[in-house]
Amino acid sequence: MGGMESEPRWLDADEQETWMALAGVLMRLPGALDAQLQRDAGVTHFEYLVMSGLSMQPEHTMRMSELAAVAEGSLPRLSQVVSRLEKRGWVRRTPDPADGRYTLAILTDEGWDKVVATAPGHVEAVRQFVFDPLTKAQQRQLGEAGRRIMRVIAPSEPCPSRKADS
Repeated sequence: MGGMESEPRWLDADEQETWMALAGVLMRLPGALDAQLQRDAGVTHFEYLVMSGLSMQPEHTMRMSELAAVAEGSLPRLSQVVSRLEKRGWVRRTPDPADGRYTLAILTDEGWDKVVATAPGHVEAVRQFVFDPLTKAQQRQLGEAGRRIMRVIAPSEPCPSRKADS
């Protein structure tokens, strides 16, 4: 770059404090949610995200590739997790009848029952860790900040929004 490099945009004290707070949440919140789910339901947070994602789909069915995106995981990681869930009778896989190159993941009736039984404890943990410490205004600000950051990190992915133009 021949001496044309610009000085890094260092964080000021307030930005550094904000970043450290966010980094702490990013590091500790997944573990706290995972611990609650393992203790109360015997599933990992990722396993719960997979089953919960399926539970919200028509016929509780998704292509594995789409489910990997919803669960924020790689296809190989998802395959390993779905294998574990299959062994427990909560999910099954089948070729996609519309296109045999794809595999469908289907939440079984037992898997649905597991999600229904697990959801109350999980939502209570989410409330305890995320919503209870914040005012309603802070909750709205957190949602807007999260959406803005997601639009930068993953601009091609749809981001849930309170308003169409936010």
